[in-house]
Amino acid sequence: MAHPDCYQWQDGNLVLFCHIQPKASANEFAGRHGERIKIRIMAAATDGKANAGLIAFVATEFGVSKQRVTLSAGSQSRQKTLKIEGPVAIPEALTNIVVAELAQQG
Repeated sequence: MAHPDCYQWQDGNLVLFCHIQPKASANEFAGRHGERIKIRIMAAATDGKANAGLIAFVATEFGVSKQRVTLSAGSQSRQKTLKIEGPVAIPEALTNIVVAELAQQG
């Protein structure tokens, strides 16, 4: 999937380290931001809407219910840590970001 600095596997669960851009034009994976995966979310960062939008987007992309995605750090920050319990799928867009990076590294 991605480089170990932006995710970890823990007992079949995926911990994803993210940088969030709220109020975006689309919900999408958008490359890297330092050592994190950048995710654009359409919801505004008010009243927890961006966090809820992030959880819904990630749940859909990884093929799990929203209850299986936990925001474990960064609820008031753009730097967030998500725990995805037993992901069913790895999103193609995320895989494409990593493959492009590996190609650049030679």
